[in-house]
Amino acid sequence: MFVIIWWIIVGLIAGWITGKIMKGSGYGALMDIVIGIIGALIGGFIMRQLGFAGQGGMIYTILVAVLGAVILTLLLRLISGRRAT
Repeated sequence: MFVIIWWIIVGLIAGWITGKIMKGSGYGALMDIVIGIIGALIGGFIMRQLGFAGQGGMIYTILVAVLGAVILTLLLRLISGRRAT
């Protein structure tokens, strides 16, 4: 149960930070969580491919999730044609 809460907290923080970095109208709180969680998965995959272990605590996890969420947001904007305003 705690793992699910952990993913939601990390997703919310990463989604919010990504929204601030990427600018634009945003996707709303629920989609920020979803983008943050998916971003954490993408970021974790990228970091594993680069040889970094996933043992860094909350700050490391959030930074990796933000990296993945920024990449995901860029891809979503490319696909949808949505621009930052």
